[in-house]
Amino acid sequence: MSLTQLHAAATAVERPKFRAWPELNNPAAWLVALILVIMPLIANGFFLIEIFGTSLILGIVALSLMFLAGYGGMVSLMQLTIAGFAGYMVAVFGVSGNANISLGWPWWLATPVALVLATIFGTLGGALAVRTEGIYTIMITLAIGAAFYYFTNQNWAIFNGHTGINTVATPQFWSVDWRSDIPFYYLILGVAALCYFAVQYVSRAPFGLALQGVRDNPRRMAALGFNVNAHRVAAYAFASFIAGLGGVLQVWNYRQISPGSVGVERCIDILIIAVVGGITRPVGPFIGALIFVILRTFALDVLIKFGLDGNRFRLLIGLGFLAIVFWSSDGVIGLWERWRRRQTRTSSSTAGSRHG
Repeated sequence: MSLTQLHAAATAVERPKFRAWPELNNPAAWLVALILVIMPLIANGFFLIEIFGTSLILGIVALSLMFLAGYGGMVSLMQLTIAGFAGYMVAVFGVSGNANISLGWPWWLATPVALVLATIFGTLGGALAVRTEGIYTIMITLAIGAAFYYFTNQNWAIFNGHTGINTVATPQFWSVDWRSDIPFYYLILGVAALCYFAVQYVSRAPFGLALQGVRDNPRRMAALGFNVNAHRVAAYAFASFIAGLGGVLQVWNYRQISPGSVGVERCIDILIIAVVGGITRPVGPFIGALIFVILRTFALDVLIKFGLDGNRFRLLIGLGFLAIVFWSSDGVIGLWERWRRRQTRTSSSTAGSRHG
């Protein structure tokens, strides 16, 4: 049998039937979407931006990690670094309070340039990472993140050292200040929705199916004629663009960026968010991000109320992380699905006993 025949046979047997947007048939998905759309009517500015807006931004960055790990089997710890790189590029090319550093380009020019450069940066890092496997991939991506942190912390000519770049200008067009609470929330929500559906589409497209084949059996995919490393590098490019979008929104959110935004512990936070939410579904990173932001925001007050050091809020996050991973290999989503299966079995057994 020729290579072409092998490829055709494998494609015909193993490729699942394409179903476009099965989420549209899920009433729970429509309910969540409705709540997110009307959120400005039921939440004040603090909850709107600091809780839900921040959760969506971190969820976008964690979504890029979920795409690599869930569909490509590649755990990358440099996704927040790529987001931070995009944020720095927006500050450097755009308008900020550091006129001696920023070039003063309008936002509609600085933002695409920042996204392109962040995608190139992430693709080059991915090209290095795909040459390794397992723990070595994690270490390479972590090393890239650590190197970028120290470079931004010590470079004053471009990144303004540990001080960072402050008062970064945010977009204004159609006579709307898009950094005011409600417009900015809808901007974040729109970008998060686009990223979510883009990942869903790509995962079911031929490229996404081939990437999952590379994840499961790279030798077989190579034997079928697929370029394994090319697919992995392309996955890094796609994930880098998504992470870059999150980085742009993050720098607009805080109107500043500093080395603390790209620290090693922040890179690990993205991994925790993705794992806690669920690494196999695109919705998982957003669930994990919401849990992480709520803990980060309110755990400080809880610890102080009990007479403990408020800086130990990460201890609660770590304990929660260990508990979820211990009980479920797929985060909160895994726990939810396990509960639903249990309820279904209980209902079926109850109905069977009644009929009996």
